[in-house]
Amino acid sequence: MEKKVFKILKLVAVICAIVLLVEVIYIMFFLEKKSIYFDGINSVVSYDKYLVSVGSNNNNVNYYEKAKVTRYNPKKEKVFEKIYNKGFNGVYFDVLVDKNENIIAVGSFEKDEDEFNNRNRTALIVKYDKDGNIIYENDFQLLGNSKFTSVVEVEDGYIVAGQTIYDNMTVGLSEDGGGIIVKYNKNLDIVWVKNYGDNKSGVFNDVLVHKDYIYAVGLSNPTIGVVAKYSIDGEFINSYEYKDSDGLGFSGISYYNSHVFVCGGKINRENNDSNGVIISFSKDLELDKEVEFNGDGYDRFNQLIIDDDNNIVVVGTIALIDKNIDMNSANAFNHDGVIAKYDSNLEKIKELTYGDERDDYFTSIIDYDGNYLISGYSSYEDGSYLSKFIKYSYAFKVLGVE
Repeated sequence: MEKKVFKILKLVAVICAIVLLVEVIYIMFFLEKKSIYFDGINSVVSYDKYLVSVGSNNNNVNYYEKAKVTRYNPKKEKVFEKIYNKGFNGVYFDVLVDKNENIIAVGSFEKDEDEFNNRNRTALIVKYDKDGNIIYENDFQLLGNSKFTSVVEVEDGYIVAGQTIYDNMTVGLSEDGGGIIVKYNKNLDIVWVKNYGDNKSGVFNDVLVHKDYIYAVGLSNPTIGVVAKYSIDGEFINSYEYKDSDGLGFSGISYYNSHVFVCGGKINRENNDSNGVIISFSKDLELDKEVEFNGDGYDRFNQLIIDDDNNIVVVGTIALIDKNIDMNSANAFNHDGVIAKYDSNLEKIKELTYGDERDDYFTSIIDYDGNYLISGYSSYEDGSYLSKFIKYSYAFKVLGVE
């Protein structure tokens, strides 16, 4: 009997040793090779030929995503990269450099273990000095699941857009949820909060200020895109609701020559997919013109700018469908970046896609030193996603990839 027990214990010890060896090999080789599983850029701005980008990465063994802000010199060499280490799974969605060269980053994170376990998020705004040191920070939570997606500077503070909706466990009604606009003073104290849309899915994805008015775009409910107009003090004026949204709503907005230009995605019911869309409105939000980008799958525009030639330039992503593969498989789609240019009457000038067998995502564009600088991220064979800058001439010639 004792010999039998001894043999069993010996076998258990051998199994434990094998398991331990496998774990060591996994840590030494697999985790080391995938130390950066995701490193993406969501937004980039320039000042004095310096660049500041924000996004997230998860270069740690726990794979918790961390919000990051990075500053580059004119040669695009990193001056610093600062990681926001509080909480779990943080991400910055937008950034600005204010008139005092401070960096304002907005996004969201899971503030504590309770939010982490329930997959709820808290909105976040952080103010850094030009050397990357945190001056002020503040978080925002109202209904249990909140995020900030866009930020602009005004004379006495900052206007931030985003979302606050019910957490995953709450059922009920509230008049406070949906897309939100929050005004902060220079010390990141809240001045006022305004909301729009329903409390389950409403969101503002982008915001701009023109003279004495605030314009914000996003989603009113799961199927309706929205562009809304407020006074500079946050009083609602009017809105336009777009019933053909792809479910993500409008994602970019610019203003030119008394017109508001927005971009996003539109349901294509004929093909059961979606198209990229650009719409121009009057300053009073009367629809003027609409144009679509019709690729071969699920297409949408993520951001648009007005360039130095007063043309509208948009970037986004097209999801090409391999109909020979099960649609529920991740391999059924191949994502490519897309850039397109239109004149101020929304007549197409040029379009170009970027990508190969990997997935490529275009998230942001700026007019930089007489060219276009696009940021985003691409997939690699080891499963990682790494950030990328692509520089295009005005004629869409690729001048560099970094």
